[in-house]
Amino acid sequence: MNKRRLGKTNFYVSEIGLGTWQLGGKWGEPFKNDVAQATLEAALKHGVNFYDTADVYNGGASEAALGEFKTKHLNDDIIIATKAGRKLNPHIAKSYTEENITAFVKASIARLQVESLDLLQLHCPPTPVYDSEETYAFLDRLVQKGLIKHYGVSVETVIEAKNAMKHPHLATIQIIFNMFRLKPMEEIFELAKQNDVGIIVRVPLASGLLSGKMTKETVFSKDDHRFYNRDGHAFDKGETFSGVDYELGLKAVEELKKLFPNQNLSQIALRYILMFDAVSCVIPGASKPEHILSNIESASLPPLSEAEMASVKRIYDTYIRKSVHHLW
Repeated sequence: MNKRRLGKTNFYVSEIGLGTWQLGGKWGEPFKNDVAQATLEAALKHGVNFYDTADVYNGGASEAALGEFKTKHLNDDIIIATKAGRKLNPHIAKSYTEENITAFVKASIARLQVESLDLLQLHCPPTPVYDSEETYAFLDRLVQKGLIKHYGVSVETVIEAKNAMKHPHLATIQIIFNMFRLKPMEEIFELAKQNDVGIIVRVPLASGLLSGKMTKETVFSKDDHRFYNRDGHAFDKGETFSGVDYELGLKAVEELKKLFPNQNLSQIALRYILMFDAVSCVIPGASKPEHILSNIESASLPPLSEAEMASVKRIYDTYIRKSVHHLW
């Protein structure tokens, strides 16, 4: 597994990491710690050293599972990034105080069984938080106190990412980027390199749409965000299918299948993301060990050709850009 430098953290992280939203059970399914541990072990075995979680994933169970896992591998190079903020109620800008975030950090430290968090990311806070000087001041104080080693932000929009990068100690940005969300490539990647900010790519398969396995007849559980959040009723709709209309996305996927015939489209979609040197790590999810190997294999695929890269952009421009590009 190749490793890339994660911005000014100076961590070297596996190109393919593991996102743990689904760890130990898919959307709507109960969490199973034995499955979670087996999935984490499979990831480590295949060279994954970067694990992304959040205090709200499975009600804290994902963090706890990672804590249990890390204690078994104290001598291994394991980097855990977590996120905080979504527990705030109400989830508004003025709730992002030093007191509240410090409490979340200490709770995450306990669940992860560590002395200090490798990387704390604010978890898609309201837009004004990215502009607040006090936000970065108290994050700096958390570093000075030894509670966190580095900090970053998870964002919904390019504007939020640009605002966050104005602050000199920001180490990372986690952002949605995939074949159906190309705006970060155009407006963020070069800026991130200039500011030595690591890019962590989430939702790389557009909630599974880019797997090429979905059809008009695919049925999603009522507890699956792909069923209940298509219009953004629960959270930003850009997190679901990258904000792309489902049936429109299926049409674009058919064009991608023609471009990459008889190939694993999920792997191609991940390999596409790794074509950009501004990307430090991409974090596809996995709910069981079998998913890990397919994700890992994508990093070993040959580079996409210039013609293929241009064709992906053409498909985006034809089907996706008009409805998505201006929103995020």
